[in-house]
Amino acid sequence: MKQATRAQWIKCAIAIILYIVFLIWVRSWWGLIVIPFIFDIYITKKIPWSFWKKSKNPTIRGIMSWVDAIVFALVAVYFVNIYIFQNYQIPSSSLEKSLLVGDFLYVSKMSYGPRVPNTPLSMPLAQHTLPILNTKSYIEWPQWKYKRVPGFGKVKLNDIVVFNFPAGDTVATNFQQTEDFYSLAYRVGKGIYSKPINMDSLTREQQRSIYDLYYEGGRKQILTNPRVYGDVVVRPVDRRENYVKRCVGLPGDTLQIVEGQVMIDGKAIENPENLQFNYFVQTTGPVIPDEMFRELGISNDDKWLLEDRNNYEGTLLEMGLDGRNEQGELNPVYHLPLTKKMYDTLSGNKKLISKIIMEPEGETLAGQMYPLNLYTKWDRNNYGPIWIPAKGATITLTEDNLPIYERCIVAYEGNKLEQKPDGIYINGEKTNQYTFKMDYYWMMGDNRHNSADSRYWGFVPEDHVVGKPIVVWLSLDKDRGWFDGKIRWNRIFKWVD
Repeated sequence: MKQATRAQWIKCAIAIILYIVFLIWVRSWWGLIVIPFIFDIYITKKIPWSFWKKSKNPTIRGIMSWVDAIVFALVAVYFVNIYIFQNYQIPSSSLEKSLLVGDFLYVSKMSYGPRVPNTPLSMPLAQHTLPILNTKSYIEWPQWKYKRVPGFGKVKLNDIVVFNFPAGDTVATNFQQTEDFYSLAYRVGKGIYSKPINMDSLTREQQRSIYDLYYEGGRKQILTNPRVYGDVVVRPVDRRENYVKRCVGLPGDTLQIVEGQVMIDGKAIENPENLQFNYFVQTTGPVIPDEMFRELGISNDDKWLLEDRNNYEGTLLEMGLDGRNEQGELNPVYHLPLTKKMYDTLSGNKKLISKIIMEPEGETLAGQMYPLNLYTKWDRNNYGPIWIPAKGATITLTEDNLPIYERCIVAYEGNKLEQKPDGIYINGEKTNQYTFKMDYYWMMGDNRHNSADSRYWGFVPEDHVVGKPIVVWLSLDKDRGWFDGKIRWNRIFKWVD
């Protein structure tokens, strides 16, 4: 300490003050135990932090200098990713054309306040699995409870939000990129019982029994067939897949979808400029040129020319897509996602386009729409009404709404719920009421017919909210080559609306 210079004392004081400010922000006084180590680094120097620098072996000094730099970089990235911002790549078309596949985003953790991690011991830049090694990127112990430190604000209506996938707590690894475990279990379970059941003739209790049968049968099939479905793993909240959608419903709102229009408390909300729906587009005879698809912004994955007439001709005729050429064959029909602007552009081209029909709804299957165990006849264009839980709000539980809020009560808020012949028991006490501990949100994609969102897996709890995309820092078009417009220069440093 006698040898410490004035500059060292000043640096030490600044470091400790900044660290204490950080602890006040995150509201964690356990971090005070680190202060003696900061003091030692600058002043006492009792711990040989850089012992390797005194080594006479140049190889050891070289290797350890790299190790030191890598460790420092990993620690810095770890804290930046948790508390400041995180890089995110758009993997699917659910938000097209607002955000495009191949967009790389900076996601601000400060916008809604960063979360203290549930699993603090994890490898930076790996969400849940280490590449190549294919093992967990985190250690399950210790597990910290949910806590969010102060940020710049809260989630607002029409915000684009990154969040952990709520239904990603249990994952069948062979299906993790295509279907969540619960939808998979209901689908597989229903397939076991080939005889269709008329739900209209059953009571709520009988319907519930059928859905329980589907789920248990499907779950057993998945667990006993790892070669088909993969291993079944359980993930903590912060290690679940990251999703990005638009918030269209806030805590306490009553949401309903009528003919594709989202209504909040009975009033239509403002639609995103780039809202899309799927359409069948029939031409007057010729095919649509690739140049037009490029001008419209339709990717190769999104354009689908229906070619196997035997599989869809009857359906197309029912929709009125009956235009034929001189040989009596149906004129080309495309299946395309279109914004209003794209729809107007195509429909205005009478020489090329003969008819545009919105994609009709198919049969609503068990496990398709949320809640997975409630018979509603809801579909993606006509859904609800459904009330979105708010922190501190109390509801009365009934046969009609229990399936809607059961997952919130049990999976997200950690209660034990039982249905007995004499009523509902929560944590061993008979009750027909529940008070929510968290706020919840309703998230949907702008590409409404190509988005797996809250209509299929329900509410997003506040402890799943990661952050807000701020800016596109890079955008790559996978349909183009590096010398053919692969980099979308017009999207670089574009602010996310």
